[in-house]
This record gives sequence, structure tokens and C-alpha cells, in this order.
Amino acid sequence: MRRRVLRNLFLASSLVALAQLMTPTDADAEARLALVIGQSAYRTVPELPNAANDAKGMTELLGNAGFTVTTAANLAQNEMRAAISDFAGKVSASGADTVALVFYAGHGLQIDGENYLVPVDLDPKREADIPLQGVRLNDLLNTLGALPTRARIFMLDACRNNPFPALSGAGHGLAIVDTKAGAPGSFISYSTSPGAEAEDGSGIDSPYTTAALTVAKQPNLPIEEVFKRIRIAVAQSTDGRQIPWESSSLTTDFRFFGGESGGGQPALPGASAMALASGTRSVADWRKDLQGKEPKAAYELVIADDTVEAYQAYVELYAQASYTPRLRTILERRRQMLAWERATAINTRASFEAYLANWDNSDLAATARRLLLRVQNRNYALPVAAAAAPAPVAVAMAPTCPCSAPSTPATPVNPAVAPVIKKRVDDTPPKRKVVETPPKPRRPPPDEVVYERAPPPEAVGVGIGVGIGLGMGMGGRGGGGYGRGDYNRGRY
Repeated sequence: MRRRVLRNLFLASSLVALAQLMTPTDADAEARLALVIGQSAYRTVPELPNAANDAKGMTELLGNAGFTVTTAANLAQNEMRAAISDFAGKVSASGADTVALVFYAGHGLQIDGENYLVPVDLDPKREADIPLQGVRLNDLLNTLGALPTRARIFMLDACRNNPFPALSGAGHGLAIVDTKAGAPGSFISYSTSPGAEAEDGSGIDSPYTTAALTVAKQPNLPIEEVFKRIRIAVAQSTDGRQIPWESSSLTTDFRFFGGESGGGQPALPGASAMALASGTRSVADWRKDLQGKEPKAAYELVIADDTVEAYQAYVELYAQASYTPRLRTILERRRQMLAWERATAINTRASFEAYLANWDNSDLAATARRLLLRVQNRNYALPVAAAAAPAPVAVAMAPTCPCSAPSTPATPVNPAVAPVIKKRVDDTPPKRKVVETPPKPRRPPPDEVVYERAPPPEAVGVGIGVGIGLGMGMGGRGGGGYGRGDYNRGRY
């Protein structure tokens, strides 16, 4: 009996082990394709030596994570566009259960609110040359966003300083990209905050890639947690000068590497989106969470969250902490970039005037004035009532930075334009007037025509007899006629 029990236990444990071996991991259950681009050998500006190293390290990491990696280096504009097109073809052929990842290391620029990846042959003489010589980031996002995929991940170590003398008036860093405004299923990460500049680093790799190569190897970490840890690591290594940023519209979980505790578990649809939604908290909520914590511990919490609400709560609670000045700088720039993203998205005279009313001295002010000139002559039909008596409306725009004192920020100018209220057109077809036509009178039947035969003429014999009698009695002159002449002559 005991031997039978042991044998059954052995068989059961063997079956469990076999089932675990046969259970696919996340990487096995999905196709993983990656495009890695490293731009180091720029032709008209100094090289970026770490960009090539970053691309090499990420190629190895992603290959170990189950990705089929296409690596390209030092691409000119046509070559970069061709590489993106070829990669999109591979993703399309792979099917809807595909995770597509693009890693880019090199220079990046924003011109007129648009982000551009910089080919190695770019040689601008003015800002207007960038759309002709660069590669729009939105073209990359839209090309892959149009394909049926499980997830699209973009890692951009492209926020380094602007090395082109002709572009000295352009804004710093990259503009915000709101993934929620596009196709769902995207995750985009910047190596530093929007509007800020990243460091190339003094080591082999940049601070961003160095952190990514370390953190992403940790097993069974959701992608959101991976990039929170990357942000904390980069902030520590750069003494707060560089804070990575990300935006997500993912609708499914993703892990670079599985683990014994959950590598075989299927992804939960919508888990990432629900986690992001549940993590949104107000300033008051953050004040409660941070109350009583040491400044350093509170600092790491708000850096990991990287929201305006978290930063605002920290500077209010820890006004004298050593981390507060750098967080005030981050908060001020984030509010400015959010206002800039709003102004360029609305793209009206009112939106740019509102931006300039609050950020007239920013590095993007010159661009805002130029864009204002482009749109100021547009005709916007306003309702008569709104034009006659405009009422100030408070807009949900981030207040100004409390750098000098925690005073109530000034109310920003409303960037919204009053909606055009169109008069409703009644498209109901007019009713047809029904006119009753009186019936036509019936024509009476035609009179019956009766043809009566004329009576036969009187017998000739009577006339003859009379004529003869008279003619003979009166001299016989009318004996050969009808008798009319003879009768008349007799009267006169």
C-alpha cells in the first residue's frame, strides 16, 4: 500500500513538472520584433560615441528577451525611412499577436511642436530645413500604429543637446506625445523629461540605457514598473538633472522577462490601463501619502510617479528640503510643456496667445509667436451673444510655478475658442399640397342624326297637264317650260 502511494505521488509530481515545462512563457506566446537604431557618426556635428554602444547593448538585451532584432547604424534620411518601412512590413506579416519595439539612440529635435529623429546626413541652414531633412517621430508612430499588433513600445534616447548652430532658436528637448490621443496599445519612453536635455554620459552607455540594461533584466516586472525603476536609477546617477518620462495607452500586460512566479501566466487584458487609471491621484491625496515621511523617501516616491500632482504636493510639504529646488524646476518645466502641448494641439490664435500670456520668456516663446502669425488671420465664426458679451472662463491649466512663494497662481488665459453653434437646418422635405381636381364633366352623347328621305317630287304629269291646258288657253307660249315664266308673264 505504501509503495503504491509513493508511486502515485511520483507520477503526480512528474506530471506537474512536465506541465510547467510545456507551459509557454509570455515570449513564447507572442511574436517579438525589434528595430534598434544607433546614430553616432554625424557628418556635420560632433559624433555621439555612446549611441553606438547603446544600440549594441539593447540588441543583446532584447535578443535575450525573445525579440528578433534588426539593428541599423548611422542611417541617412532615406536609409532611416527605408528601415522603418521594412520593419513595418515584418510586423504586418507577423500578425496581430506581435509586440513591436523600436529603440533609437541619437539626436532628436522639436520644431514647431513636432518631434524629429535626426539622420546622420542632416545639414540644416535654418529651422525650415528640418521637415525636409529629418524623420518625423509621428510618422514612425503612425506607421506602426496602423498595424494590428498586441503592443508597440518606443524607447527614445534622443533628447541630447541641440548641436546645430542654425537651430539655436529652437526649443529644447522633445515635445510631449500623448499616446492616449492615438491608437491604443502604445508605450513611449523618453530618456528625460519633455523639454529637457539628456546626457550622453561619461561611461560606455548613456545614463538611460545603462539603467534600462540593468532594470529590464529583472524577471516578471510589468513594463510600467520597469520604467519607474529606470527613472529612479537615472535620477540618482545624474543627481536629479535627468528624469526619464513615459506615456502609455497599453491595453495588455508586457514583461521583458518572465519568472518562476508568473512567467507562464497569460497577460490580463486591460491590466496596464487599469493600473495607470487607478494610480492617478490628486495633490491632496499625495499630501496624505507623503505626510511624515523622510524627504529622501518622499522624493523617490514622487520621482517614480512623475506627475504634476506628486511634485506639487512635495514642494508644499518639504519647502526647506534639499530636493525641493530641483523638483520645483521639474514642476515648472512640466507645466510649461503641458501648456505647450495644449496650445499646439488646439492650434488657434487664442491658444498661442494663452501660452504667451503665461510663458512669454520661455525657450518656446519665439516659436509660439511664429505659429501665432500663421493662424491669426483665420476666420472663426463666433456666436453673436459670445462676441457681444464675452465672459472669462477658467481653464484647467496648470498654475505657475511656486518658485518664490507658495502664493495662489495667476489664472491663465483661456486658450479655448468658443464653439461655433450652427443653426440647425430643417432638412424635412416640404409637404406637398394636395389639390383635388374636380372631375371632368361628362360630355353628353352626341345628338342622334336621323336622315329622313325627302318626299318624292310631285308627278310630272300634273304640271304638264296644267301647262298644256293654260298654254293652249292663253296663246301656247309656255308649253315647253317649267310653267314659272308663263305664270309671271300672265300676272303683269
